[in-house]
Amino acid sequence: MDARHLLPFLQEQNVLSEEQAREITDELNRTGKPVETILSNFGIIQMPQILEKISDSLGLPLLADLSGLELSPELLARIPPHTARNLGALPVAGDETTLTVALADPLAAQALEDLRFATGREIAQVVAPPEQIQPLLDKHYGSAEVNIDDVLKELENAPETSIASEGVDLNEAGSAPIIKYVNTIIARAIHAKASDIHLEPFEKEFKIRYRVDGALYEMAPPPRRLAIPLTSRVKVMANLNIAERRVPQDGRIQTLLAGRQVDLRVSTLPTQYGESVVMRVLDRSVVNLDLEKLGIPKHIFDYICETIEKPNGIFIVTGPTGSGKTTTLYSCLGRVNQIDTKILTVEDPVEYELEGIIQVPANESIGLTFARALRAFLRQDPDKILVGETRDLETAQIAIQASLTGHLVMTSLHTNDAAGAVTRLLDMGVEPFLMSATMEGVLAQRLLRRVCKECRTPFRPKEEVLSQLGMTASEVGDQPFYFGKGCEVCNGTGYKGRVGIYELLDVREPIRLLINERAPSVVIRQKGIELGMTTLRQDGIRNLLEGHTSIEEVLKYT
Repeated sequence: MDARHLLPFLQEQNVLSEEQAREITDELNRTGKPVETILSNFGIIQMPQILEKISDSLGLPLLADLSGLELSPELLARIPPHTARNLGALPVAGDETTLTVALADPLAAQALEDLRFATGREIAQVVAPPEQIQPLLDKHYGSAEVNIDDVLKELENAPETSIASEGVDLNEAGSAPIIKYVNTIIARAIHAKASDIHLEPFEKEFKIRYRVDGALYEMAPPPRRLAIPLTSRVKVMANLNIAERRVPQDGRIQTLLAGRQVDLRVSTLPTQYGESVVMRVLDRSVVNLDLEKLGIPKHIFDYICETIEKPNGIFIVTGPTGSGKTTTLYSCLGRVNQIDTKILTVEDPVEYELEGIIQVPANESIGLTFARALRAFLRQDPDKILVGETRDLETAQIAIQASLTGHLVMTSLHTNDAAGAVTRLLDMGVEPFLMSATMEGVLAQRLLRRVCKECRTPFRPKEEVLSQLGMTASEVGDQPFYFGKGCEVCNGTGYKGRVGIYELLDVREPIRLLINERAPSVVIRQKGIELGMTTLRQDGIRNLLEGHTSIEEVLKYT
């Protein structure tokens, strides 16, 4: 259920006080748990009682159990599949003029209006347990596949007057076909476990692409004339100014899709042919924030666990954008997040709310930079600090100061390998003796696409391919390599999911001496290898030999 509907309703019913509603909203924002779970945990009201209240207040019949419900194909066909999924609407009975439905969010009045429009029938409502509705929707209407063709046809057939090509106002951005299409784009991206949705205008077409497992895939494009209404609809959802198309804007969408809370970060960029929009999907159910389940090699995992428990020092995670740095750092925080440890973070932006951790979103426009927030942190008596990214000398200097005064600081940098973090900080202007005194370790990482387990096929690589990896046929022997042929499970790509590869530079005494001498990263890297450091390439080859990834991925990212 949507908290925006449920909490005001419970206040009207005198079940919640205003103060309790505020506390529950805070808990909701912090943990991301369903509002029903929080209400139950607070001991305020259980789901059966919530449903009874809704039934009594709205004068609607209550179906306490849907397990014995038989749904005919004729009845199910009265609601289009994408409409049923997007609105969380299950038909339970119907005749020629009226359709009776149970909603995953029984207080969503707008959903009833949308259903009247989509079905051309009068809609009657019954109240039923949301946790029983969703599995039935998945069973009868499909959970993974969102058919977009019928929505596209509806858009193409919509009259020009209802979907204008220029000067879009709120009504045009809010027309039913546009709303339906944008919801379908978002739903399809979430089902595909996409990390980003790109809406891109070009001279003669309007492209929509998803990033899945680090690679971009294009979907069937809508007509070019829909570019402005579609981007305007996204901007309305993100509370952005739809009249302003000359400057970049940033916002956030929090909406309910099929009874499930969806969180998207939105960025718009003015281009030659209109506004480009990118939506980052922030889905807690997809991201695994358990350090033990990230597939980190045991010797590196043990080192990280030991390092993040230290009372002071700096631990750096490095890699390009989209290499999983935030996931690793959040997983580290989750491991040290105990009742006796005060943890503060400054991020741009806060991607996931972590329970029991104080998170501060950086905001350059009002002067709340990483450095300024970090300076304030030192007066907040923290034990451990996370700096989302060390971007400049001032931030680096305050992080070092924090480390020297008895705090453990975790941060990320954009460099190609672990040794590169040292030269990056030297280039910023950090004094070598301060760096060598505070730096504990640098973890470099990449994400490689995982070969699909369903269509994984062994093969013997050619000698020239092995030489690119620095290997010979005699070293490999009978060891098989794998590639994905492509199947329905992986949408013909041959890959499903991603696997991390890691390189750990343990900053010990020989490395500290090299840092003090301002040694180049090549020398530091070589010394690290002498001291037992496994490089990204070596860890990639390990994953290759274990059948997790392909030769192409290892050569591309290492």
